[in-house]
Amino acid sequence: MFDFTRITQTTDLYNLHTHTQFCDGHAPMEEFVVEALAQGFTHLGFSPHSPISVDSPVNMARERVQEYLDEIERLRQSYGDRIKLYASMEVDYVGTGDGPASDYFQQLPLDFRIGSVHFIPAIDNPQDMVDIDGKFAGFKARMGEKFGGDIEYVVKMFFSQMMAMVEEGGFDIVGHMDKIGFNASQYRDGIDEEPWFDKLVQDLFDNIMDHHLVIEVNTKAWLQRNRFYPNVKFFEMLKRFNAPVVVNSDAHYPTLLNSGRLEALKLLKMQ
Repeated sequence: MFDFTRITQTTDLYNLHTHTQFCDGHAPMEEFVVEALAQGFTHLGFSPHSPISVDSPVNMARERVQEYLDEIERLRQSYGDRIKLYASMEVDYVGTGDGPASDYFQQLPLDFRIGSVHFIPAIDNPQDMVDIDGKFAGFKARMGEKFGGDIEYVVKMFFSQMMAMVEEGGFDIVGHMDKIGFNASQYRDGIDEEPWFDKLVQDLFDNIMDHHLVIEVNTKAWLQRNRFYPNVKFFEMLKRFNAPVVVNSDAHYPTLLNSGRLEALKLLKMQ
């Protein structure tokens, strides 16, 4: 098992959630490595969006997986004396048996796996998996087309999928555990402050703790949206239960490798 404490309990700079040219990253992997070295990072984990069983322009094609793994090895040969590089994937959970625990992902030679939910079933067609991530304009359009405007269904189904993913296992880090709160709160202001929403987060947190998983504090949205995943209001919960945490920038651009991380680390220490 990957030893996260070896990284997180030092003052070394790390990021374990980094996207690449094999998915929706905006630069070749080598440019991320060069930038990481320039910023003083000592650990860098690549985590392209995994191959997926539904149509998605964001996710890596299965036929490119070996190319990705080969590129990791090439970069280790070139830079491994200066920075530790890790092979991972952000594996989408789509449904029962279709996620991180599947034989395909378990057999890949990855250092660790991030489990995330980006798709939920349409309200009247469980076979139609719908992207509820990304920019709000697209989310709003899909709310009408796929969910009949039922934002509570979308939120509850997101957390239901997260709970099912945790139960099935096969991964190490829980990716952006309450990310639905951002788009949902734009669709209905204040929904992520309602008691039932908080209860869904608390139940998911309890399940994560029962399964001894690492929680990601995702800082991708801090610079533009002033928001972390999980939301800052849940940091006290992380601290109170001494939850194992990694602080990742979910970087899609090399210059954003450390974006929001220092602010999150400071707030976590204040709890």
